[in-house]
Formats: sequence, structure tokens, C-alpha cells
Amino acid sequence: MQMEFIRKIPAPQELKAQFPLDAKLRGIKEERDEEIARIFRGEDDRLLLIIGPCSADREDAVVEYMTRLAAVQEKVRERIFIIPRVYTNKPRTKGIGYKGMLHQPDPEKAEDMLAGIIAIRELHTRVLRETGFSTAEEMLYPENHRYLSDLLSYVAVGARSVEDQQHRIVASGIGIPAGMKNPTSGDISVMMNAVTAAQSPQKFLYRGWEVQTEGNPLAHAILRGHSDRFGNSISNYHYEDLRGLQKEYAKLRLVNPAVIVDTNHSNSGKQYMEQIRIAKDVLHSMRVSEDIRHLVKGLMIESYLEDGAQKIGEGVYGRSITDPCLGWKKSKRLILELAELLA
Repeated sequence: MQMEFIRKIPAPQELKAQFPLDAKLRGIKEERDEEIARIFRGEDDRLLLIIGPCSADREDAVVEYMTRLAAVQEKVRERIFIIPRVYTNKPRTKGIGYKGMLHQPDPEKAEDMLAGIIAIRELHTRVLRETGFSTAEEMLYPENHRYLSDLLSYVAVGARSVEDQQHRIVASGIGIPAGMKNPTSGDISVMMNAVTAAQSPQKFLYRGWEVQTEGNPLAHAILRGHSDRFGNSISNYHYEDLRGLQKEYAKLRLVNPAVIVDTNHSNSGKQYMEQIRIAKDVLHSMRVSEDIRHLVKGLMIESYLEDGAQKIGEGVYGRSITDPCLGWKKSKRLILELAELLA
């Protein structure tokens, strides 16, 4: 085997014992989990807003962003429920480059997985402690989920992972909403197969154990656009796309039909400013159709302190080092405008 075994990483329960949550923080997360579940079950008509940096690259800037976001949440709490993106795993199309804080707590230094696992647990804990936000992550590595399972209130399975059986069946047992993105090919049936698998009971091997799940009734679809065979971005957030997805849910008879619309990625062609228009377009579809209003549970927006993106090492505080994001001023204005549109 051509692998160098560097060191054994602590098991999740060992890391949780070393960096525990107190009863107060556990209680905050449990309350938020129930509120989010009520939204997905249709018992609460607030809009979910999953918003934050493309990649959580540095603790200080992320916590500052989340602190500002918490103040805005207080202003819109009657209409919008915010789950902040604290994405510490960065998928790479070619498998090379910066893979997120899990791999590199400091993007300008070498990879250090042990330091990374500790750093991401401490970051999510700090966000919860200082802002009251339990968080959202991408489940890029299903076997790593348990390092953060007591902190997360939402996970997304990405466009390149959604066809993978391990992602689907692990999502069936995580106990929180799991969003399945449509694949980069745009084949909606792949996404719906993933939702079906995640909502179903499963038995499988996980972290050295044979495990059984009851299925996750909060597994749902995420529309993020796709690419054609020439690499051009094709959006799928429009009224007709939402109607089509609604029909797919009815055909499959899945529980809690739901979709989160990702306003960036192929829906925006990675033109981050388009997220403003797309978010409002989705709300317009919700206003003209009661069925779509019940189907669309929320939006996903990439947002950080500063507009755009930069290369690693350029050193602009609060600007994304991965995909470009909406800056804070535009993000705050958009959140307030969305709340008004929901009135």
C-alpha cells in the first residue's frame, strides 16, 4: 500500500471529551434544532437563510462576521431564521489546492489534519458560545461528521458527493436536516434518489461499527444550477424549475417536501452579485404560488465581510480565498430587504 501512516487521529468521542460543550450550549442547539425542524415540517412559515463565507478560512474574521449576523437576526427573527455557514471543508474539482480549515488551519502553512480537526471544533464552538448560532457545514467527509455532530444544525451534501452511497446513508442517521444538491450534470433524478436514500432506514458500516438508522425525514433537495457539456452555467431556480421539483416530490411520495435554493454556484454562474437578484426572484415565485411557498424552505447565500475573492496570501481581512462572496454591507441590506418582501 502506497500510503504513509503519519499518526492516529483521536476518535470523535475523545475529541468531544477534550473540548466539551456545556449544558447551556447544548440547550441552545437543541432549541434551534427544534425550530429548524418545525420549518421543514411546515409548522413554522419563516424562511431559512443559510448564509456565510464560501469557506471559513480564519477564525477571527469568521467570528466577526457571525457577530454582525447575530445582530441582524434579531431584526428579522419574525420572518427569517438564520443558520450561518461555517464551512471548514472545501471540495476541490481536481483534488488539489486549499481544502479548507480542516486541512490547513492556516492557509499559508502546510496541511496538519490533527490541528485542523481541533481548529474546526473550536471555531464552531466559539460561534455558538459568542453568537447563539448553531451552524451549517458541508458533509464532505461523512466519517468526520461526528467530530462536530453536537454543534451542527444543518449539513449539505455537495454536487460531487450526492451520488456517493456513503454520503446518502450517513445522512439518513444524523438527526438534523440534510440538503442534497443536484449534481453538476443537472440530473434532478440523482438528487431525488439521494433524498429517498437519506429518508430511508439504512444499515451499514461506519467508523468500525455496524450501525442502523431510522431514516432522516428532514432530508431534502438543494437546487444549485449545473453545467452543460461545454461548461456553461445553467440555472435551475426559476418558477418552472420549482414547479418541476414539486411534481417529482409528489411522484415519489416523500415526506416533508422541501427545497433550499442555492443562489450562487451555477445558479449565478459564480457572479456573486447575481445572488441579490436570484434571492428576490425566488421570493417572487413564492408569492405567486402557494404551493411553491410551501415547498421552498430557504435560501443559501455566500457572504463575507468584503466583496469578491482574493488569492491566498493577499491578506485582505474578511475576503474569501475561494469563491467570491457578497460583502457585509450588501448582505445586510439584502437580509433586511428579504424580510420586507416576506411581510
